[in-house]
Amino acid sequence: MCGIIGLTVKKGVLRKKLGTVLKQCLKNLEYRGYDSVGFALISWDGELVVRKSKGKIDDVSRKLGFDDYDGSTGIAHTRWATHGKPNDINAHPHVDCKLKIAVVHNGIIENYQELREELIRKGHVFVSETDTEVVVHLVEEYKKKGMSTYEAFKAAIKKLRGAYALALIDVDEPGKIFFARNTSPLIVGLAKEMKFIASDIPAFLEYTNKVIVLRDGEVGYITPDTVFIEHIDKGRVNISERIKVIDWTPEMAKKAGYPHYMLKEIHEQPLALSSTLAGIGLEAEKLAELIASSKYVYLTGAGTSYHATLIAEYLINNLVGVKATAFIASEYNRYGKTISKGDLLIAVSQSGETIDTLMAVRKAKSKKAVIAAISNVVDSAIPRESDITVYTRAGPEIGVAATKTFTTQVLLLSWIAVKAAELKGEIKSTEALQMYNTLKKIPDIVDSVIKVVEPFSRKISSEVASKSNAYYLGRGLGVPVSMEGALKLKEVAYIHAEAYPAGESKHGPIALVEEGFPVFFTVLDDDNKDLLVANIEEMRARGAWIIVVAPKDFEKVVKLSYFTFKMPKIVFWFEPIPYIVPYQLIAYYTSIIKGYDPDKPRNLAKTVTVE
Repeated sequence: MCGIIGLTVKKGVLRKKLGTVLKQCLKNLEYRGYDSVGFALISWDGELVVRKSKGKIDDVSRKLGFDDYDGSTGIAHTRWATHGKPNDINAHPHVDCKLKIAVVHNGIIENYQELREELIRKGHVFVSETDTEVVVHLVEEYKKKGMSTYEAFKAAIKKLRGAYALALIDVDEPGKIFFARNTSPLIVGLAKEMKFIASDIPAFLEYTNKVIVLRDGEVGYITPDTVFIEHIDKGRVNISERIKVIDWTPEMAKKAGYPHYMLKEIHEQPLALSSTLAGIGLEAEKLAELIASSKYVYLTGAGTSYHATLIAEYLINNLVGVKATAFIASEYNRYGKTISKGDLLIAVSQSGETIDTLMAVRKAKSKKAVIAAISNVVDSAIPRESDITVYTRAGPEIGVAATKTFTTQVLLLSWIAVKAAELKGEIKSTEALQMYNTLKKIPDIVDSVIKVVEPFSRKISSEVASKSNAYYLGRGLGVPVSMEGALKLKEVAYIHAEAYPAGESKHGPIALVEEGFPVFFTVLDDDNKDLLVANIEEMRARGAWIIVVAPKDFEKVVKLSYFTFKMPKIVFWFEPIPYIVPYQLIAYYTSIIKGYDPDKPRNLAKTVTVE
């Protein structure tokens, strides 16, 4: 849940000081955490310089003068607190007793308390509350026994239990950064006469697009000219087979002129959807075959990805005719005894690193289930542990509040469901062809929806901003769309919003409705729309302030609402994709009107890699 960047470089290669480059790279990772910031570098004179503080990158950089420092090798970190309060002392990097070794870490060391106590008995002095600090003291302890830094680092790694991505430097070996990965993401970047280590590709994308995605259990080091990787138990890795060229431009990972990543990524959805459609191939067809031949399909994800699985659950049950259950990844133990050999689990995760989803995968694997992954990040943890992977092609998503994640996941899952229904004989080939043709039009449909609804969303947001609570109601496929809409408003505008099946509103939630209470209705073009008219009237009778997203020709709801977003007519199975757009824009503009930064919602980070 933190961001790591490391760089080792030959003298004269960089046009800027190392401290400036580390800061710039770290800015590209700020979505991973932003409650404290720090760096450690080895100066050209061989001294270890550490600067860190509570706060966001720009503020800390100005305060501590990141741009003033230069050297051969450095590591930096932006933190989302897990152990210890966000403060100057708990900020990374952490150093050993002799102030010669520094480390940064993303993850959780589960056995840190026992290691800490053991090291204290040996005379080590700890200054922070973090689990991370044990790592640097372990390396120091093993070096006392005559080990080289790398051997001491590997010995320390073998003592750790938990999730970690680690980068460590030592003044005794100033041209190296030592690294290790278990569960938490870590990537090597390859450039001429300099090498990077980072939590995510956007960190160094303006310098190189050649990467090696590290895998669980791998350790090694980088120098300006070399990369060494080995598995902690299995030996050296053939690096040449692992190098990948990323086709993202640096501009794709930046704001491209938009004031915030969230708005940029909302507007990027047509391109992301087109890329996802273009990337559909044999793997998607194989997954469709698995669904069609399965007796039971489970789907799991967290947050936005969970909402996408709810839509897929509906499609698999009602379009394909196969029993399917979607569950929140963190509740994977609920199905520990019912998942059995031959069942199919579809794990959906944008990053491919979401720890709860990864744990659900491992639980299902232990039950001999077949595992399929839907992810946006090639060679990430969940795809690697799955039997089959289908990738969305959304490009980098920097905004914490996922937008194109949702629409590309739903598009891909919808295509797979149609193919499964066709293979199973639930729909005719002619009907399937019509559906594929509709899906091909989705990017243009979403593009037109964004253009039409954005000014109205901005207007609605000016009133939503004055509210304290909201309901999002729907039926059928409209329920997960409503859930995603409510999540977005909570995430970035800090307004309490709850989503319910509309039929449940009279079983308790309606008690809260009074004059001016906002209620958003998701009305799809299906058999539920007349029932939803009755639900709207129930809320209207109690003074609710009603906003509706509905088909453009469904005039019944217009006179009952404050405002109706009139959506284009398409096959209702696929309506969740464009229907989420007004909710995304309302959340964004409400956040802006309230003076918040939607890219940095409080208490949240982009990729949840700790349980």
